[in-house]
Parts: sequence; C-alpha cells; structure tokens
Amino acid sequence: MNKVKVLFVCMGNICRSPTAHGVFRQLVRQEGLERQIEIDSAGTHGYHIGAAPDQRAQATARSRGFDLSDLRARQVERGDFEQFDYVLAMDRDNYQGLQAICPPGREERLRLFLEFAPQLGRREVPDPYYGGQRGFEEVFDMVDAASRGLLDHIRAHHLS
Repeated sequence: MNKVKVLFVCMGNICRSPTAHGVFRQLVRQEGLERQIEIDSAGTHGYHIGAAPDQRAQATARSRGFDLSDLRARQVERGDFEQFDYVLAMDRDNYQGLQAICPPGREERLRLFLEFAPQLGRREVPDPYYGGQRGFEEVFDMVDAASRGLLDHIRAHHLS
C-alpha cells in the first residue's frame, strides 16, 4: 500500500504549519498509522529556513502534550505537488501562492486546511505571529479540529 502524504503550508513555516505538522503527527502515531501516512510542513516564503517553530507555538503545543521541537522550517517547492497527496494551505494568501507554482494536473492536491473542520465555520487559520498568546491558543484549537477531520477523511478515502 502506498503512503498517503500530507504537507501543511503557511507563510514562514514557524507557527501554523509546524503546529499542524506536530498535532497531526501525534494523532497519526496514536492511531498506529505511521506506516500509512507521511507528514511534512513548509512555508511559501523562505524567511525562516532551518529555524525551529516559534517559541510561542512550541509552548502552546507543549502545554497540550505535543512536541514541535524537532521540526525545522523549509520553503515549499514545485516538486512538493508531485510528492504529496495533500498540500494544505492555512489561508487564502498562501493558497494563491501555492496555486502559482502548482503544476498542471495537480490542482486537486491543493486545499485549504480548514475544509476538514467545517464545524468551525471558518475557512482560514489566522496568523498568530504578531498577536498575543491567545492567538496561538485559538490556532491550536483550529488545527486540532482540522487534523481530526483530516484523519477521518484519509481513513474514509485511502485506508478502508
């Protein structure tokens, strides 16, 4: 069986996408699906290549039992659309940036991450970088809900 490959994308790959990466990774591990699902994260911009996630994102995740400390920022590449089955943008701006580099025939791989949490009534995960701690808490809650929805979706469409 081929692995289902998921890539989470935000602007700099230090707040939202590594949070999603870490949360989804732990959910996948808890379900014993590491052999079936591969996870990564990236940014549309190269501002923080090689950097660890923002300390506030790490602290929020740690307070909820998730570890992001091993993750490092990288910039998304056109080839990611060939490698990953799901390229999940955190917001419309990053979605549009990803559309610009998406090879023809791979458009179905690109989606907004919050499509997997319709109960939230939101389409975008806001960038908490310039806000306070509350923003990181809200982002974590959104990411957690969407990660659970994504895992349910992958189970229904790829693992059954």
